[in-house]
Amino acid sequence: MSNPQYRFGISEFTTWPWTFEQDVERYARLGVDAIEICEFKLEDGDIGSRLTLIDHHHLAISSVQPAVRTLFPSQSQPEPTPLADRTARFRHTIDRFGTRAAGLPFVTNTGIPPNGNMQEVLDACTREYRALADFAQERGARVALEPLNATIMNVESAIWTLEQGMRVVEAVDRPNFGVCLDVWNIWQNADILDAVRKCGDRIFVVQLSDWRTPRSYRDRLIVGQGDIPLSPFLRTVHETGFDDPYVVEIFSGDVPDSLWKGNLDAVITESRAGVERSWNEAFLPSI
Repeated sequence: MSNPQYRFGISEFTTWPWTFEQDVERYARLGVDAIEICEFKLEDGDIGSRLTLIDHHHLAISSVQPAVRTLFPSQSQPEPTPLADRTARFRHTIDRFGTRAAGLPFVTNTGIPPNGNMQEVLDACTREYRALADFAQERGARVALEPLNATIMNVESAIWTLEQGMRVVEAVDRPNFGVCLDVWNIWQNADILDAVRKCGDRIFVVQLSDWRTPRSYRDRLIVGQGDIPLSPFLRTVHETGFDDPYVVEIFSGDVPDSLWKGNLDAVITESRAGVERSWNEAFLPSI
């Protein structure tokens, strides 16, 4: 029996130095199936014509990274400060996509706990994400909470395990509120494969890269060139019924060998080769 098929996507974070137009054109040329849109690459105002470019190049949109995606301020997104202003910006992002928001997951993180008060963050998550999910539902959109790695705890997030993320999902209790699984962030969680299984149909986004001991907050590797045992993860995610694109999201800043300063075409092609190897290994009878 042949292996199941999957779709290969690239996040615009992976090709940070390129423009939106370069991303779309080069992804298509390199045979990428889907694009994760980063709002910071879109100018203010109407984005309809720019999204039409995606259609022209026959790319699917896997997910959206809003310009302000954390409930509370974070190191990468410190402004605006008030919670109400931040959630208003998130709503604005969804509305910018108009009818194209239908079915799309918009990624979110918690931000930094004020004065270390994690309970305040969790209380706010239940309240604010429920309201955001209801807003998104009116537009057919979804919201995906992303647990982050412990290396950026209290820098970008108050949630650093998938189990914690799913507790928020259960508390929010909306069918269009789920999780974004970034393997770089969660691969070291205890019993991670069991935690993935328990997500069921609440997996909205899957992101891939590889790990070495970080030398900055933005230090990731091409898939297959680091320490992450990816194949069991891919098989487990597939078995939950997830059939959306698997998206490579690589940050590579503030390090001397930054991938962002090298050949980004090669980053994409080598990442695809790494995903393909891991996918094929995932469905060997011995796995």
